[in-house]
Amino acid sequence: MANDKGFLERGRSLSDEIRDSHKVMSDLWQGITAFEGLNNCVTVYGSARFREGHPYYELARSMGAALAANGFAVMTGGGPGVMEAANRGAKEAGGVSVGCNIHLPYEQKPNPYIDKLVSFEFFFTRKVILRKNSIGYVLMPGGFGTMDEIFEVLTLIQTGKLPNRPIVCLGKHYWRHLGTFIRDTMIDVGTISETDLDLALVTDDIGEAVAYLKERVIMPTYKSSPQEDYY
Repeated sequence: MANDKGFLERGRSLSDEIRDSHKVMSDLWQGITAFEGLNNCVTVYGSARFREGHPYYELARSMGAALAANGFAVMTGGGPGVMEAANRGAKEAGGVSVGCNIHLPYEQKPNPYIDKLVSFEFFFTRKVILRKNSIGYVLMPGGFGTMDEIFEVLTLIQTGKLPNRPIVCLGKHYWRHLGTFIRDTMIDVGTISETDLDLALVTDDIGEAVAYLKERVIMPTYKSSPQEDYY
């Protein structure tokens, strides 16, 4: 099975590089074709470690339901925790719920609340598809993977490599120390600009989060997407 570690190893043969490059293309292509008509999607990121009943699980579940109720499809990484909660909320609200799972040595089991699932061999191809079809992003509390996602999305928007799509960070208490570091250190020493604070909204209020997304999303006009296609 191809994976990021093998692909990033040094001293590989040219035949290995060619073989895995084709696998990378296959990974991307399956995601592109699977979700090509999904034009109203918001991706929700967050930890796989929270279980039902945890405040962050329930917050993500409510957010998924609110997104669905306002006409958004919900995309996640397809696994447990926050991903499951957001998919579950969307599904329970009658909306479209999709996932981009990842093959891991210890196997991340897809959650049961997904209408359409694609499983990827490579983390970086999965990340591309989680971003590509989305018109907005919701960042829930999470670990290194979530931090990787939020800073990559921010970097791509800041540098103009990704359209200026709205970002919401839910869970003000969780994000408070990161916000302090950004404001009091990064801005203070000049590694980012004051205007970069405008790239994301930090809130606990789901209504405010949904309103922020609705005010700022740019809906694609090149193709319509009947909801029935994702059931």
